[in-house]
Amino acid sequence: MLAMAAAQLGYRTVVLDPASSCPAAQVANAQIVGSYDDEQALDQLGAVADVVTYEFENVPEQAARHLAGQGRLFPGPDALAVSQDRLIEKDFLSSIGISTAAYRQVDSQAEIEPAVSALGGSAILKTRRLGYDGKGQARVQLNSPNDAFQELGSVPLIAEAVVDFDCEISVIVARSISGEVRCFEPAVNVHRNGILTESRAPSGQPGAVVVAAKVAGTKLAEALGYVGVLGLELFVMADGQIVANEFAPRVHNSGHWTEHASVTSQFQQHIRAITGQPLGDATSSPCHMINLIGDEVATVPALLADGGWQVHLYGKAQVRPGRKMGHATRLN
Repeated sequence: MLAMAAAQLGYRTVVLDPASSCPAAQVANAQIVGSYDDEQALDQLGAVADVVTYEFENVPEQAARHLAGQGRLFPGPDALAVSQDRLIEKDFLSSIGISTAAYRQVDSQAEIEPAVSALGGSAILKTRRLGYDGKGQARVQLNSPNDAFQELGSVPLIAEAVVDFDCEISVIVARSISGEVRCFEPAVNVHRNGILTESRAPSGQPGAVVVAAKVAGTKLAEALGYVGVLGLELFVMADGQIVANEFAPRVHNSGHWTEHASVTSQFQQHIRAITGQPLGDATSSPCHMINLIGDEVATVPALLADGGWQVHLYGKAQVRPGRKMGHATRLN
């Protein structure tokens, strides 16, 4: 989707990815097939590209710093490093005045019980690195008999307090090289088994919540010295306060609806930001987006027959349970 947005602005795109059949390569001008930590492949990318970006947070930090040393990498490697470790991420959010759920560091099975006790008797254990879409996490209770530490891979963990929230919203924020910031309308999100299933914009939240979400997103982008688009997920509490869940240093699934419903999509906004262009109008029309997960891709003919849905399939070769195969958006 970033490659498609770049093409609309007259830019040519080269993709570095280990899989020659990756979706991005299907719409890019060229591909370098190589692992993300292959220095030869990284050097080849750095030599041919005027601007380099990344679109998921599991790119090795070392690879990002290698490219940053060669030229223009946006967003910078510091934002990537913060987002890759949930403990560092929570510490950073707290340090800049963005509230999070209470949390504790957990580095062994023996540390789980005191952490859960301190968090009220129930907590979500998460791997500090690499988890997404509900992976790498487990809910635990005080005096739970299971060996959660081992079940999660015996790796560094974070225990987060269970938050009694009304809903989750997310705000998509763009920041340019010059420091210009544009926020999209926050969307309300629904998850199933830890995977985003649908987003609606506007969120239906009071104006004060919407403003607070945009203020938090702007504060985060500025504190990171960020260039590009990021997504900040927020819990809305019963009293209207917002609590940050996590952020992603990239265009975000909960903003895919901007492709169809916004004057400037999050994808074009990202390309504008990293190439030094002015940011576009982030005004949006009310809309509903659904993710097509696993076998739900089979509903595409019905969505097309309906006439109101704009369908975007990602070109993934295999359908697997829990895998996002595409999304569909309709204005309403």
